[in-house]
Amino acid sequence: QVQLVESGGGSGQAGGSLRLSCVVSGIDYSTKSMGWFRQAPGKEREAISYISATDNTPYYADSVKGRFTISRDNARNMLYLQMNNLAPEDTAMYYCALSRFPYIIGGWQDRQKFHNWGQGTWVTVSS
Repeated sequence: QVQLVESGGGSGQAGGSLRLSCVVSGIDYSTKSMGWFRQAPGKEREAISYISATDNTPYYADSVKGRFTISRDNARNMLYLQMNNLAPEDTAMYYCALSRFPYIIGGWQDRQKFHNWGQGTWVTVSS
């Protein structure tokens, strides 16, 4: 059974930093591409970052580019999201997601291309 468990959420100040983690079990993690999504109250779930299993090239939504960094540790089955220069608009539930493909063709922002999801970790940023 594939499981994804996020941690590291909490409260932060604008301009501060938080680091989210996601541990994956039940699948050969090193061959799967991974993403981070977030959903703010009353809004659609938004894709914010993606990393493939082939070359570890990171991709970011414009809303987080230059502030957030995605990384993975295949030896530990871990996915990370380093969030710097936080802003109140970053307040949301953050989800890690797994695609059963080593890389995604034609749009990593498509939720339908991810097959397994964590339960989410809440991030609140105050001004």
